[in-house]
Amino acid sequence: MARRKRVFDKHVKPDTRYDNLLVGKFINSILQDGKRTTAERIVYEAFDIIHEKTKKGGLNIFEQALKNVAPLVELKSRRVGGANYQVPVPVLGERRTTLAIRWIKTAISSKKGKKMAEKLADELVEASNKAGGAMKKRDDVHRMADANKAFAHFA
Repeated sequence: MARRKRVFDKHVKPDTRYDNLLVGKFINSILQDGKRTTAERIVYEAFDIIHEKTKKGGLNIFEQALKNVAPLVELKSRRVGGANYQVPVPVLGERRTTLAIRWIKTAISSKKGKKMAEKLADELVEASNKAGGAMKKRDDVHRMADANKAFAHFA
């Protein structure tokens, strides 16, 4: 087995408004070209839009959406005897939230025609109701893992 570089823990600061680590991590993922204030404005604006639409707190909807989108299993490629197998592997801890954030981000970036905050608000509301692009991605991954259960012994 090839050795990999040592991975150091990243210290994510909580966000300024809610003092929440998850929101801080999400803002960091949206951040582009070091424009933190823009990323924060997008996220907080989305939370305000969610609050207006659902009369529930934007933070509650956000946490529920992340919980719903976070995958239980993922597929990893394994090369065994000249053939590549997609092996289902359980997802643990930090990686679950990382994948959930990534999938929500790709789901909103694939939509067109609205402001970023509106797209984010719509996606989070849909994800909290177990619908939308990010949930579709999660369901696809789970379906693929289920189909490749036969190769689980290669894990």
